[in-house]
Amino acid sequence: MSLPALAISGSGMVSGVGLNAPASCAAIRAALDNFQETRFMDRGGEWILGCTVPLEQPWRGRTRLVKMLAMALAECLGSGPGLEPAKTPLMLCLAETKRPGRLEGIDNELFLETERELGVRFHDKSRIIAQGRVSAAVALHHARQLMAGGDIEKIIVAGVDSLLTGPTLAAYEEHERLLTSQNSNGFIPGEAAAAILVEAARPTSQPQLICTGIGFGIEKATIDSEEPLRADGLVQAFRSALADAGTDMGQMDFRITDLSGEQYGFKEASLALSRTLRKRKEEFDIWHPADCIGEVGAAIGPVLLAVADASARKGHTPGNNILCHLGSDEGKRVAMVLRYQPGRAA
Repeated sequence: MSLPALAISGSGMVSGVGLNAPASCAAIRAALDNFQETRFMDRGGEWILGCTVPLEQPWRGRTRLVKMLAMALAECLGSGPGLEPAKTPLMLCLAETKRPGRLEGIDNELFLETERELGVRFHDKSRIIAQGRVSAAVALHHARQLMAGGDIEKIIVAGVDSLLTGPTLAAYEEHERLLTSQNSNGFIPGEAAAAILVEAARPTSQPQLICTGIGFGIEKATIDSEEPLRADGLVQAFRSALADAGTDMGQMDFRITDLSGEQYGFKEASLALSRTLRKRKEEFDIWHPADCIGEVGAAIGPVLLAVADASARKGHTPGNNILCHLGSDEGKRVAMVLRYQPGRAA
């Protein structure tokens, strides 16, 4: 069965640099950040830097995630005229079940509490995808399968996460993954919620960002392993996504990714590119919004897609063909081929 390409038709976002998608995307485009000292201290006795969402009240735990997610979803729902939540499945992206410091009960309660916060009920084909940073690509794959059946017209892919909890920070600091006064090769923790509205791509005179291919791979040489890194998993994901889209790496104009400051990720991306690009390019830019909002876990996928969509619509991209790629600490790698189609004059 042929799976349809998906067009992004709406978005919503809450991040440390903006409480809606336009504000967040504009700040990321301007390379602004909101890194500040948190209430957590590292082993060297210095305050850990983080990127906190400035909510109106100091909510904590699951309630904080619900508030952020509800804000992003409300904005996304408002971007689709006449959109009915009851007819719209929600693919909710969450942290991996083994992620250090993951809040208890979010699989069972977060979805229902968010529905109550919004006062809506989503379609019964909604599902939770707890695969961390790669969740959004998995969600889009499921969305394509649902759309192919013909019964579903629109689907929301949303993610919410926060790494700004004591147990999470302690675990990452112990493994030298966190940027601290004693470790320069690490990421700045953050939090965010983001959502995108997708539908089957159709010929239209309106501009649209389309996901034309999705690919998956498994990397054995993970960041915690002792194996030499060859980027086999990311290469596999690249090739699968490009084949699905019927194109090649030479046609891509730039990349947007979940890289968040650790040298491992940049090395892997460079190796994967060297093994898949067969055309000389003067420039092949790579965007990593985590430079502005920090490491936001499962929320990063929808963030990347919303940023790519907003940037393309405003003419801020170096071209219309985009490669988006993400990876999890467990070794899962995903890639998505995106193509922006400018609107045609009537």
